[in-house]
Amino acid sequence: MPIPVLCFPFAGAGASVYRRCQEYGSDTVRILPVQLPGREERFGEPLHTEVTAAVDGLLPEVLDLVAGHPAVALFGHSLGAVLAYETAHRIAGLGRPELVTLVVSGSPGPWTQRETRATGLTDEEFLRQVREFAGYSHPALEHPELREMLLPPLRADVEMHENYRSPSEKPLAVPVVSVRGEDDELVSRQQAAEWEAATTGGCRQVELPGGHMYLVDDPAGLMRLLEAELAGQGAGR
Repeated sequence: MPIPVLCFPFAGAGASVYRRCQEYGSDTVRILPVQLPGREERFGEPLHTEVTAAVDGLLPEVLDLVAGHPAVALFGHSLGAVLAYETAHRIAGLGRPELVTLVVSGSPGPWTQRETRATGLTDEEFLRQVREFAGYSHPALEHPELREMLLPPLRADVEMHENYRSPSEKPLAVPVVSVRGEDDELVSRQQAAEWEAATTGGCRQVELPGGHMYLVDDPAGLMRLLEAELAGQGAGR
């Protein structure tokens, strides 16, 4: 049975960012994107600006997504990494389903805060700062009408990420894989290694070709990694 992988998007993105991963086709993993309020089919719903509230609000539907599966893995990139990390704590606390792996991507450890902030800046300054943070800008942000729709969730997500303080210093007991693009200029190897302190289950570092947004450019590389990490986990489950 394929292992379901709950996938949390980066700031400003919706669940559709993982569509190409779903289209990859795999007998080992089943990609289950998590949709935050305020985007795509949830457009118009109140936006979250606090990680703990977002995770608590998402937990019932996250559990519904994996209902009937005895085991689950989590993946998140950038903001998604801390959302996945906090969700891992919730699932571990419930004791079901079994959490087999947490894959965090493009993110320093959960106790490291960004020194430069974008929250509160004018639209132009905000977008400029976000481009520097991410090394990437969605093409739709260049169109005024689309920008008007995309800016609120992007601002909310950035605020959520910048204000994040991990509420617990208790490490997880699940294996963690910390992934970064080998050319990532935003998250260093040392920062990616900070996840070692977040678990007693062992932490492995992996680098994939590309920069900070490697998963946008080459989702196949991410899928091959997930398949390798979860190979055999579904057997007999």
